[in-house]
Amino acid sequence: MASTLLVEQHPIYELIFSRRDVRRFLSRAVPEAALKRILTAAHHAPSVGFMQPWNFIVVRDPAVKVKVKGMFSAENSKGARRFRGKRRALYEGLKLEGITEAPINLCVTCDPKRFGPHVLGRNTIRRTDVYSTCCAVQNLWLAARAEGLGVGWVSILRNDKLKRILGIPPGIIPVAYLCVGYPVEFPDRPELESVGWSPRLSLDRLIFLDRWGCLAP
Repeated sequence: MASTLLVEQHPIYELIFSRRDVRRFLSRAVPEAALKRILTAAHHAPSVGFMQPWNFIVVRDPAVKVKVKGMFSAENSKGARRFRGKRRALYEGLKLEGITEAPINLCVTCDPKRFGPHVLGRNTIRRTDVYSTCCAVQNLWLAARAEGLGVGWVSILRNDKLKRILGIPPGIIPVAYLCVGYPVEFPDRPELESVGWSPRLSLDRLIFLDRWGCLAP
């Protein structure tokens, strides 16, 4: 009910609540203009010290996708072995990537040395470069939803191997490997919620007042 009221207040809420992690894609090509728009949205994300640490590797080559898919498959098999019984069967039934199906793969990286060693606001919390890059990913995701595009974040990868496949130089951090394309559908709920992997937590239990653990009245 609360989300419905927010959607009625401003279209940005509709984008937020309808965004999904998409794994199933149509073969339809993504127009260059649409790709440029979502990358532009990503580039306008907030960043600490205005360091803009991101780069975007657009992957279209099927051979490159196959290499990344092979790495995913190996790591996914390892991940399945962490679970037992029904939980493992549920895991193995999940589709956790759309690497070769998606018309576009995007690797979003972070350059921690952009603008030199001293960046305004980053002298104590050094990882704000990566946090800023994550803001770019979220901007891209919401812009993609506005374009009718789906995005899926593939996290079951090894960064060392990914860097070799994509020729990423030392010191550059791969933050997100994304599959982008027109989705088969945008489900009403996140897949992991709908299949019973995890419930959505109650926001009221996650808000503390003044100190950790003090629930708001």
